[in-house]
Amino acid sequence: MEANTRSTGRLPAAFLTPGSSSFMDFLSEHQPELLPGRRKLPPVQGAIEAPHGTTIVAVTFPGGVVLAGDRRATMGNVIAQRDIEKVFPADEYSAVGIAGTAGLAVEMVKLFQLELEHFEKVEGVQLSLEGKANRLSTMIRSNLGMAMQGLAVVPLFAGYDVDREKGRIFSYDVTGGRSEEQGYAATGSGSIFARGAMKKLFRDDLSEAEATTLVVQALYDAADDDSATGGPDVARRIYPIVTVITEDGFRRLTEEETSGVARSVLERRLEQPDGPRAALL
Repeated sequence: MEANTRSTGRLPAAFLTPGSSSFMDFLSEHQPELLPGRRKLPPVQGAIEAPHGTTIVAVTFPGGVVLAGDRRATMGNVIAQRDIEKVFPADEYSAVGIAGTAGLAVEMVKLFQLELEHFEKVEGVQLSLEGKANRLSTMIRSNLGMAMQGLAVVPLFAGYDVDREKGRIFSYDVTGGRSEEQGYAATGSGSIFARGAMKKLFRDDLSEAEATTLVVQALYDAADDDSATGGPDVARRIYPIVTVITEDGFRRLTEEETSGVARSVLERRLEQPDGPRAALL
């Protein structure tokens, strides 16, 4: 079939057969071994050592949602990478932040991006935000076998719901169980500390600027108590990835914008090492 494809320039019949608008279903039928969760691992003894990414946080504000992540990846007690990227656009109005096994997580995000693009091309419309969240849940569930071997992927999904005209956040467990979070959410090893910071700082009337400051404050607190979470690294100019999703779509803050927020937080921490207690201002 491959030789015939090269000689004629035509796609294989599988690509021309009408079917599901899900790219995952298509791949499952024709080449299931390419799905991350279907790959066979060599026999190993003990836990598999692979770089893991933490921590991801999200917070809503009137008009949108902010999704952010630190830049550290760890492998056991070793810092595997200091500048890993953990937050990616899923499509124009949504984004995914990854926690867990970094390699599998990035591959899952790429497959998720392709899934949404494939659906839009086949159906001619975008999935609803809830539909996107359900598709991601299915992907995580298909990785359960890997998760049982220590290669778990637990993302945080956020986006702007164009139908409800507001930002929404969805969290997951390793089985693909999905929960919608109200106001703020966190995942990863530093999530318990980040969530505590957001709990004391969150308000329903946050501005976009205050929301971006809040997530950096939360990541700073997570890094203060969790060794696997990296705080702003001024010396190396490595700052958290901060993204904003509104009715205008997905936008990643520039390095200049992020460094400005991070430096502001660091300066205030010189006066209040434990951070603000009740309000951002």
